[in-house]
Amino acid sequence: MDFGLKGKKAIVLAASKGLGRAAAEALAAEGCHLAICARNSENLGKAAKAIKGKFHVPVLTKTVDIYSKADLDTFFSYAVEQLGGVDILVTNAGGPPVKNFEETTDDEWHYWYNVTFMGVVRSVRHVLPAMKQQRFGRIVNITSISVKSPVERLIYSNALRLAVVGLAKSLSMELGPFGITVNNVAPGYHLTDGLERIVRKRVENGESRDAVLAQWEEKIPLRRLGVPEDLAATITFLASERASYITGTTIPVDGGLYSGTM
Repeated sequence: MDFGLKGKKAIVLAASKGLGRAAAEALAAEGCHLAICARNSENLGKAAKAIKGKFHVPVLTKTVDIYSKADLDTFFSYAVEQLGGVDILVTNAGGPPVKNFEETTDDEWHYWYNVTFMGVVRSVRHVLPAMKQQRFGRIVNITSISVKSPVERLIYSNALRLAVVGLAKSLSMELGPFGITVNNVAPGYHLTDGLERIVRKRVENGESRDAVLAQWEEKIPLRRLGVPEDLAATITFLASERASYITGTTIPVDGGLYSGTM
């Protein structure tokens, strides 16, 4: 199936590893020209070199802390100018720490609000002029299965990612007349650094790593943990011409873990 993505211009946030990198690689495999960012310049450079070497597409990079409005402003101005526009935006950021409510602080709430929610707001604001002018755009937000069913001890994620879902639904209604779709993907248990943070917390509480992973696998109807490429395939489809009639929705990519009907 031709996704119609060759030559499209895509911006992917937090793309040096994990889910963001998998999304960037999947888009590059379809011929997209990329601009990617991350906090760690060394990891970012390695990711860009690998993607360019494998898929032979342009890959622009800039070191960015998504918490910083100034960093995002600089990155998007650079990316849109150098790419010559933007067709696809994939928002992503490092996951909040593993904590329950009584372990949280006002400072942390402020920090993760800026990263998890305002990072999306600011990113969308930057790409809208180009997308509206060309009357085409794809915005895909990487959220979490916690927006469907809260995950124990992920209080920041459970609360703040729901704001992203509400924003996306509102944007889908406002931007639909311009040919811009806005969707969310909600990964479940995928083998990433974020998942390892949860594992480490449980190991600190006396559980074994193998037992924790086996417990999760038993809950998943497909009986396996996800890999970043599972999510990336869904993102690529939503970014494509083939998904032109899908907007304002949140798609779980969780092996069937979420048991709800809606």
